[in-house]
Amino acid sequence: MAMITNDWLDTLKGEFSKDYYKQLYRFVLNEYNTHVVYPPADDIFNAFHLTPLSEVKVLILGQDPYHNEHQAHGLCFSVLPDQPEIPPSLQNIYKELQDDLGCYIPNNGFLEKWAKQGVLMLNTVLTVRAHQANSHQGKGWEQFTDAIINAVNLQDRPIVYLLWGKPAQSKIPMLTNPKHLILKAPHPSPLSAYRGFFGCKHFSQTNDFLKKNNISPIDWQIENLT
Repeated sequence: MAMITNDWLDTLKGEFSKDYYKQLYRFVLNEYNTHVVYPPADDIFNAFHLTPLSEVKVLILGQDPYHNEHQAHGLCFSVLPDQPEIPPSLQNIYKELQDDLGCYIPNNGFLEKWAKQGVLMLNTVLTVRAHQANSHQGKGWEQFTDAIINAVNLQDRPIVYLLWGKPAQSKIPMLTNPKHLILKAPHPSPLSAYRGFFGCKHFSQTNDFLKKNNISPIDWQIENLT
């Protein structure tokens, strides 16, 4: 795992010394040594490398990394730029962005641009065995990512949470900061997007909230790759 070196380190170094994290580390190391695991080990903490704690404006909470080859790279919902197919949930996110903000639908699912603008794209579990969804649930990642969510909650400035689906919304009791905005909708997967994700207008609501608080809004347009 590529170590965290920015301001997340001060927040998280206490987690690294806890028993649960030591057990998690041993488990993950063994998984990488004995199975195909995604994302690549050096990409596990990409969300934190790309979005320092002091720069978080928005938190998008996913669940499990993509478990097919060469998709996951440490940002929830995002896939590597050479992937010819955009995952179904991300296709629906793009449809809502088009309806909400007029963004064109790009030819790729590489969302690093959002992360570099302060969108923390966090999965609650950060690794997965190839082709076995949820295979690393309950191994300690949830406790680690709860510490991340708690650190964001403690930030004394306006931040937006985009919580899509019941697993993400189960974190709401942790979110106690009155300066923050919580936006809820069904998950964008094809199974649930028509129950209220489409039409939620979370992206314009996010930008309106940021602008109202004198914070630069997010440029949500992902450009085509040639």
